[in-house]
Amino acid sequence: MSPTQLHQLLDGGACAPDRVAVVEGTDALTYGAFRGRMAALARRMTALGVGPGDRVAILLPKSCAECVAIFAASAAGAVFVPIHPSLRPRQVRHIVEDCGARLLVTDPAHHAAIGSELDGLAGLGLLVGENGEGIAAAGIARQPTPDGLAAILYTSGSTGLPKGVMLSHENLLAGTRIVRTYLGITADERILSVLPFSFDYGLNQLLTSVEQGARLVLLNVRLGDDVVRAIETHRITGLAGVPTLWTLLTRASPRFAKADLASLRYLTNSGGSLPLATIRRLRDRLPETELFLMYGLTEAFRSTYLPPEEIDRHPDSIGRAIPETEIFLVTPDGRRAGPGEPGILHHRGPTVSLGYWNRPDDTARVLVPDPFPRAGQDRPVCRSGDIVVADDHGFLRFLGREDAMIKTQGFRVSPTEVEAALMETGAFRAAAVIGLPDRGVGQRIHAVTVPVGNGADTADVMGHLRRSLAPHLVPRAIERVDSLPTTPNGKVDYKRLVAERVSAEIVAEEALVEA
Repeated sequence: MSPTQLHQLLDGGACAPDRVAVVEGTDALTYGAFRGRMAALARRMTALGVGPGDRVAILLPKSCAECVAIFAASAAGAVFVPIHPSLRPRQVRHIVEDCGARLLVTDPAHHAAIGSELDGLAGLGLLVGENGEGIAAAGIARQPTPDGLAAILYTSGSTGLPKGVMLSHENLLAGTRIVRTYLGITADERILSVLPFSFDYGLNQLLTSVEQGARLVLLNVRLGDDVVRAIETHRITGLAGVPTLWTLLTRASPRFAKADLASLRYLTNSGGSLPLATIRRLRDRLPETELFLMYGLTEAFRSTYLPPEEIDRHPDSIGRAIPETEIFLVTPDGRRAGPGEPGILHHRGPTVSLGYWNRPDDTARVLVPDPFPRAGQDRPVCRSGDIVVADDHGFLRFLGREDAMIKTQGFRVSPTEVEAALMETGAFRAAAVIGLPDRGVGQRIHAVTVPVGNGADTADVMGHLRRSLAPHLVPRAIERVDSLPTTPNGKVDYKRLVAERVSAEIVAEEALVEA
């Protein structure tokens, strides 16, 4: 019988007890041990007061323990909320408080780093390590949860605070099934996992691997050579990454050019477009490895992919719809866009999420009634906010965002969050954060500021930002100006800021070519 809940993937016939499921360093977790640890931790969660629909926040490094915690929360009937381990204490508090977590599963190092930040959150249970300190939750009011809710993944919101995308068991299992289908994943795969499980992209690798009884090798990346060494050591067959990873491998990894990487069957990219130069380097170095270019959004997981055989014909395309999914473009006046006509990408299919946790207004803007409904189907579709155009053959090309969100290194960044951190320094009268095109990371974060007097030293400001923000939120540059341009209604004119700087970069590049 097909699984209906995430943890039931471990019951599949492919998950033989003696097969290796997860590798962490020199430790290997078999499927039999995985199931045993999952069951024990689920019982522990229940003993600490976790009930059906309760949220279990997970703040752990990429590890076997994190994999077990995710499945254990599902087995306990709870909703797991993975937290990116690089987030700062106040960002962790926001997520824990916003989702109304009944339990936080963490380890001693992260527990110490949080310090007193979680003080005052009445009724929050704490589990430090699978067999460590446990404090039972009490007195917290259980909030009703949508039927079938499995996970809440936090992504930056336009208000500056991360908001939780609700994913059902159906969403996660459909994503697993769909990706396994078009990548042809089998039990023989040895998949290298470098992406965090707080990303739907990284989480899908874990679920797909378990569904097929494959082997997942966990790696916390520091250097490109670390990735190459892991591929060689474990004879990795599949690797998923974002543009920064491929840049790291092709430009900053001496080992990449000479290593034996013949085991690699496929690579996948998402989280931003891959520069053509990087594509060429990967394909020249790995001519027998298939490269899949993909596009997605957390609110609907994955929307399109470009098969390897289409890259030469459509190098700037995000591809066509993934299996079991329909993608269509809607013009500003509500029509279905034709070939060559830009429109907002809409996604119809089983991976469309349940919306945002406790944010009905935001949900209503993203999950909208189907503009072209079919008989007997009344589920909403996902309105992405991405402006896309299709060619005569149905291949899609991304043109830009209709809002100000910045997509960099696979993360979606709210300018407001970075601006708040800049203003906290006291060095600026005003600050505007924008995303500028960057082939390496998708968009690079650029701050335009109006200083107070002579302003603080840039190095001091950057030091403050690195202490208060996650690494992917720190601006690449801080520009100082006399004033920020505004629109007629008095708001900062972000579009003008971007346009002026992009134009200046184009002029500079042309001058360099002419020289």
